[in-house]
Amino acid sequence: MPTRLHQPSGERLPAAILDEWRKIPAAVAADLLRGRGHADPGIRPLRRFGSKSWLVGSAVTAWCEAADYGPVHHAINIAQAGDVIVVDAGGRSDAAMIGELLSGSARRKGIAGVIIDGAVRDAGMLSEWPDFVVFSRWVTPRGPSSMERGTVNEPVVFGGVPVSPFDIVIGDDDGLVFVPRQRAEELLPAALARVKAETEWEAVLATGRSTVDVFNVPKADESR
Repeated sequence: MPTRLHQPSGERLPAAILDEWRKIPAAVAADLLRGRGHADPGIRPLRRFGSKSWLVGSAVTAWCEAADYGPVHHAINIAQAGDVIVVDAGGRSDAAMIGELLSGSARRKGIAGVIIDGAVRDAGMLSEWPDFVVFSRWVTPRGPSSMERGTVNEPVVFGGVPVSPFDIVIGDDDGLVFVPRQRAEELLPAALARVKAETEWEAVLATGRSTVDVFNVPKADESR
């Protein structure tokens, strides 16, 4: 059966909403979602981001059967600049779903990155690209063996989290978080407020005040 391309039921988020979410790190998004949006922490970036940048983009999903990477080709083909390819490969380590050639093609289109619950290869090269992000669970030299099955742009489960097309992907050195497209506009004011609050807390703590005072930690019982 050939790879099936699905038409997403929803629409892309407005660019203005995505631009605002680019200000939100993974930890803030994870806290807002109360533990329901962060992927398995075993899925890690190939290179460190540092504190000043992170991955944010709209999800294009690809579900891959064992050792078949057809959906990755098709997902790259239909993705737009700024998108993130979300590859559900079932967490398998037996075959890489992407390497330098496919990643290079995605990079030339302006795709922001690819995240894989599975394996990649050519990790040395991929980790050197400053403008293309790769997260994966495994690295292996073995490539895939077919490209004729799987699906693109239907809901998947990535690292334990349900992900649908056009959900927001946020990734940094802490890991990956997915913000459902339907809740992106609703959650944005709280996310921006939390970023502002953390900046203010940092400034206050720098004056020497204790975290107990700043965060109104309940008073501890004193042992006698």
